[in-house]
Amino acid sequence: MFKAGDYLVLLALCALLLAAFLQLGRHAGEADSVIVRQNGTETIRLPLRLNRRHVARGPLGLTEIEIHNGQARIRSDPSPRQYCVQQGWLRHSGDIAVCLPNRVSIELAGPRQAHDSLAY
Repeated sequence: MFKAGDYLVLLALCALLLAAFLQLGRHAGEADSVIVRQNGTETIRLPLRLNRRHVARGPLGLTEIEIHNGQARIRSDPSPRQYCVQQGWLRHSGDIAVCLPNRVSIELAGPRQAHDSLAY
């Protein structure tokens, strides 16, 4: 059976696992701006601190971008399936929404970018 020292080692291991989980779960940082791209080219960089709307023109029509309370989203888009609108609010540095048929995308940028599974 377990002795007092075994419980102490088990408790230390659980605390270490919890600390590692909390550290890995943190985001790389808060975003401070939105990069708007049309046809893959950056057209404008907007600060997240100001609540506003911006319209980007694509081949299908107008894509409306909304910035509110330090987050951004594609509010409306003429693309048929509305995938970029369904992305919802983007909050963290590195988050992205892409409207492929209309060739418009937004990406949140900050001092530190999050790493995805493709980054080494």
